[in-house]
Amino acid sequence: MKITHVTTRVLRTPADNPLVVGLPEPTDTREFVTLELGTDQGLVGIGLTFFGGALTPALRAAVDAFANLAVGEDPTHTEVIAAKIRRAAGSSGPGGIFALALSAVDIACWDLKGKAVGKSVCALLGDLRDRVPTYASGALMRQHPVDYLAKAGPRLVNMGFRQMKMQCGSEPTLAASIERVRVMREAIGPDIDLMCDVNQLWSVHHAIEVGHRILPYQLYWLEDPTAHDDYAGLARIADALVTPIAAGEYHYGIVPFRHLLEARSVDIAMIDLLRVGGITQWMKVAGMAEAFNVPVVSHLIPEIHVHLVAAIPNGLTVEYMPWTLRLYEETPALEGGRLVVPKRPGLGLTFDEAVLKRYQIG
Repeated sequence: MKITHVTTRVLRTPADNPLVVGLPEPTDTREFVTLELGTDQGLVGIGLTFFGGALTPALRAAVDAFANLAVGEDPTHTEVIAAKIRRAAGSSGPGGIFALALSAVDIACWDLKGKAVGKSVCALLGDLRDRVPTYASGALMRQHPVDYLAKAGPRLVNMGFRQMKMQCGSEPTLAASIERVRVMREAIGPDIDLMCDVNQLWSVHHAIEVGHRILPYQLYWLEDPTAHDDYAGLARIADALVTPIAAGEYHYGIVPFRHLLEARSVDIAMIDLLRVGGITQWMKVAGMAEAFNVPVVSHLIPEIHVHLVAAIPNGLTVEYMPWTLRLYEETPALEGGRLVVPKRPGLGLTFDEAVLKRYQIG
């Protein structure tokens, strides 16, 4: 099987979230670069990437260039293709647009791998479980007022979620941060897993102080409490708090995860599929984390991450951030707070042509 042709698109969709109810619709948008790799056997593998913002045109150009480098290659040889792209890209990697574009190609190749043998990507990777826990994300953001959180939390529970994540970090006082967590915990009760994402907004000392104060509210994890590359600072927080510390979504490639793990900076490694360089690199980080007895969680793209988290012994939960779900005809089912792994070959996903036509801008 050889890759014979490449199709890329740029899509612009509303920046909404179907888990958010009763608030004004956002007026901003999100942009995605989609990829389709065609083969001489008639199979088509799909991938996507984003985070481009103003650089979306450059990201699309990078995906085009990298995908065309794969033309003539066997898509099952993912390391061969990655090595060819690295050589051609010179010293532009391993982070930034390089990693984001490489990811789209690697994802599409894994989709083709599965389709070629009639197996899901999860089955190719180990097929450990047929469903995994998932948590509601993006519905409890820091811009949402406390009274909204008190209503939204129970609504997510009624939707079947047993886990959910809120945001903190921009509160004017320490007391306001504590109150925000208290309101959420009391609204959803003691049996729902509650995570809190700070997005690097606290100092090490502030994170430790808040972490001690919110201990009674039993967070499942505290995420990115300080700068992502302050490995020593994260380690100080992790050592000082009983609450597990999660981080990793801001890291590109596999090397930063070695630093996180060796420094004991995290109790939970969060891997972003696009920033790490695709499925091939994601699995390398997951194996590294397993060697350190550290569980792994995903960042965004639940429709693909369900395959990866379900395939590994240290896969903990999948972030249910529904930004990309509208792009497909069908996405993994949500049953009892768990995502069901698709059994169809490859990723089990098909781009919705009507959606592509509606939102395509390039």
